[in-house]
Order: sequence, then structure tokens, then C-alpha cells
Amino acid sequence: MTDLHLHPSLREPAQTSKAWPFEEARKLIKRYPDGKPGGAPVLFETGYGPSGLPHIGTFNEVLRTTMVRRAYETLTGGAPTRLVAFSDDMDGLRKVPDNVPNGDMLREHLGRPLTAIPDPFGKYESFAHHNNAMLREFLDRFGFEYEFVSSTERYRSGAFDDALKNVLRHNQDILDIMLPTLRAERAATYSPILPVSPKSGIVLQVPVTVVDADAGLVSFEDEGETITHSILSGGAKLQWKVDWAMRWVALGVDYEMYGKDLTDSGIQSGKIAKALGGRKPEGLIYEMFLDEKGEKISKSKGNGLSIEQWLSYGSEESLAFYAYREPKAAKQLHIGVIPKAVDEYLQMRGSYPAQEPDKKLGNPVHHVHVARGEDVPDAVLPVTFGLLLNLVAVMGADAAKDQIWRYLGQYVAGADAATWPELDRLIDNAMAYNRDYVAPTLKRRKPVGGEGAALKELDERLAALPADASADDIQNIVYEIGKNEAYGFENLRDWFKALYETLLGSSAGPRMGSFIALFGIDNTRRLIAEALA
Repeated sequence: MTDLHLHPSLREPAQTSKAWPFEEARKLIKRYPDGKPGGAPVLFETGYGPSGLPHIGTFNEVLRTTMVRRAYETLTGGAPTRLVAFSDDMDGLRKVPDNVPNGDMLREHLGRPLTAIPDPFGKYESFAHHNNAMLREFLDRFGFEYEFVSSTERYRSGAFDDALKNVLRHNQDILDIMLPTLRAERAATYSPILPVSPKSGIVLQVPVTVVDADAGLVSFEDEGETITHSILSGGAKLQWKVDWAMRWVALGVDYEMYGKDLTDSGIQSGKIAKALGGRKPEGLIYEMFLDEKGEKISKSKGNGLSIEQWLSYGSEESLAFYAYREPKAAKQLHIGVIPKAVDEYLQMRGSYPAQEPDKKLGNPVHHVHVARGEDVPDAVLPVTFGLLLNLVAVMGADAAKDQIWRYLGQYVAGADAATWPELDRLIDNAMAYNRDYVAPTLKRRKPVGGEGAALKELDERLAALPADASADDIQNIVYEIGKNEAYGFENLRDWFKALYETLLGSSAGPRMGSFIALFGIDNTRRLIAEALA
């Protein structure tokens, strides 16, 4: 792992940086002005409920928390930290997700802990193990430094036993906090403790009486019989707000961010943590990602983007870049945002090397790469992703990768995968995006009004240019034609839109000078001829 974020030149500007990871990290400086007692590491936590497949929102929490962790290390000159990625995999399955196979099989196991339910994909020992593995696979791929902790393992190993006894001792205090927040019907059966039935294996939601807190014993009704039962070593789990608070206290969590939809839960869990003798962590309340319809993304609905989907059409860095931006603003998260995110990331990366330290700390790419434990790359790609997409779109859905590289050879020095490995990966992304989302929607229209005459002039002016004419020279010609009042364009935007719709089949497109230089003058003249015909 690189220590880019610990470079001495960054510590002073970090003290006043307005980048949100530093604003968050300063909360921890205030919490521990002299560092955590005994030199213990400051503990960051993220939570994951593996009742559904992990989506980008899940990854996003680990990413953003890591950004705050690294910012804290920058501010303190390298004070020790830890990050725990906690999976609430002992939770009972409440509903069957829409986006997994073998739903009927899962329905037979409703109410059982997620680690006690068979994997519907048939790959792992349980449904939770499958989903945990998917999450860890991507976190590892991205380069995060974290400790994975399973709720089931902690409960069953007895690691939480002392904390569970503490909950029993404060059972009434917790009830006093929670009952006023519940509807009467829910309050009638509410218990902080959810015993696991020794008969059915289901995580029960029943009233519980504390028999002996120090021994971990409770009594409750199970299938018509009142039984006394130990909640230790996996015999129960806690209601999740109580579980959250218990975990904060038992693990000594100092920082955990969560979504706006959990604002009230965070308040109640903070009160419970105090009742248990602990302290609520610092944290950011972030806005939720929305789908393209503006609806909240849900694991069970499967209406969010999967990590795999984003990586089919864009880079890992662009995903992190998109997640970094404006965490307190609701943002749509769908396939259509990927191309812009890729190009904005590359643009910001290109400006990073020349920036002063304070500006670097405000540049999202600093936080993206520090979170990955690496330096910011200094390579500048010779084409934008948008331009690459337009090239692939015009070449057609059947274009082969080597053909795309041959086109790039007219425009890029040393155009091959060995010289430009990052560009090679983006070509794969562009081909996939074009195949799945662009090609099916492209439809070129006929020129209307003065557009035909303007296209004829463009053809004539291009014919007079050498094959290696620069993008700027071509762009100047495009501008001159668009400004010619004889063609009737109200503004240049109308002219560019006409070019996109008649030549490329889309309503938006690239800088035409760059596109024509990349696609080739002769090929562009062929497009014009097809449009005029």
C-alpha cells in the first residue's frame, strides 16, 4: 500500500481542506484530541445485510468510510486505524429477493438466520456465505484494507456473550427507549432479544422475560410451550437497533456512516449505546442512490446497478469517482450515468499532477486512489470515453476490437493494447455499452431545411483537406459552416445536433473535429453521402 496520503506536504493543507472526507475526519480529532486512549487504533465500521445481493450502495459505504479513514490518517500524520466490514448474517430472512434463483426453496426457510439457509445459487454453504463472498471479492479487487467480521461467527463463538449479558441487565432501559417509538401492535410483542427457536431454528419475534441476566437465561413461548433458553453462543440475536448499539459498544466503534433512511434508527441506537455504557460513533448521514425512475434502490427489488454491471461498461475508478461526489445529495444511479463518470474521472485525473497540495486534497481522484492504496496515475489517455463510444457506435455493433485499434492508429501514437492497457480496457467497456444500450437505439434521420446544403459544404471542405488534418482545423471548418446564416441555424447547438442526428443517429455526441480526425475524413464523407442519399 502506498503512503501517498501521508506525504508531509499534505498534512498542513489537510487541516483546512473543505473536502468532505476531511470534514468528517475532523469529528474524530474532536472526539480524541490527544488520540485514542492507550494508543488504540480508531475503529471504523461498515455494515452489510446479506439478505440480498450486494449492490453499489453496499460497496459505496466501504469506499466512503475508507476515504474518511485515510483523511484521518493524513490529519494525524499516521495515527493507527482499523476498518471492520461487519455482515449482519445472523439476521432472519424476512422476504425473498426478486433477483435470485430458487425463490420457492428460500421461502421454505423464511425466518431462519441467513447463514442457516441453503445457497440458492448452489455454490456456498449458505445464502449469507454466497453474498458475503460476492462483497468480499469486489472489496478485495478494489484494494480495500479491511477486516471482515461475520455476525454469526461472533454470536456463535461466544465473542458477544458478555455484551449480551449486558443487554439483559439493561433490558428495561432498552424497552423504555424503544417502546415509545413503536405502534401499539408492535410494542405488544417487542423484545430487544430475538431467541433462536431450538425447535424450528427460526429467529423468533416474541415477548421475552429475563430469567438470569448473568447466566444469559430468558424464557418465552415457543410453539405453545414456555421454555427457558440461553441466549449465549448463538442462542439468540438482538433486534437490529439493539444489535447495532451492542456492536458499537462491544467492538469500540468510533465511526460509522449510514443512509438517510436510517436517521431515526441511528438516534435510537445511540441512546441504547449510552444505556449500555458506551458512546455513539461519529458518522455521516448520506443521501440514498435512486434508480432512473427516482425510486430508492433496494436489495430485495434488485432495481439498483450491480457492481458487475458498472464494471461491464465503465472502470473501477469511475465507479469510486461517482460515489465520492456529493454524498449528502441524492443521485440517480443507472447505466446512463456511466460514460460521463468515466470522462469526468479522467479529466480530473489529468489535472491532478500540476495542482498545489491544497487543490490535490480537493480533487476527487486523490481520495479515489488513496482509498485503493495507490498513487494517482499520471498517464493521460489520448481519447475521451465519449469519443471512443461514438467511434464504436458508428463502426456498428459487429465491429471487432482490432478494427477499433486500427482506427485509433490514425489518431494515437503507438496505438496498441501493450502501450495503452487502460485504453484497451475502456474499448471493452465501450463495445459492451454500445452493444447493449447504444446500437439498439440509434436511428439516423434525413437532413431537413438547410441541413442538406450545410452537409454538402462540409463534404466539399473535408475533401480539400489532407488525410492527416488536425482536429482543430476540422473543428474550425465545422464552426464556420454552422455560423453561415444561409443555412438557417439559430445557433451552433442546432448545427451540432443536426450532425449528431443525421450522421451518428443520436441526439448528442462528441466534439466533431476530434471525431472526424479519429474516424477519418474519407469515412466521414461516406457517412455524409449516406445521410444525403
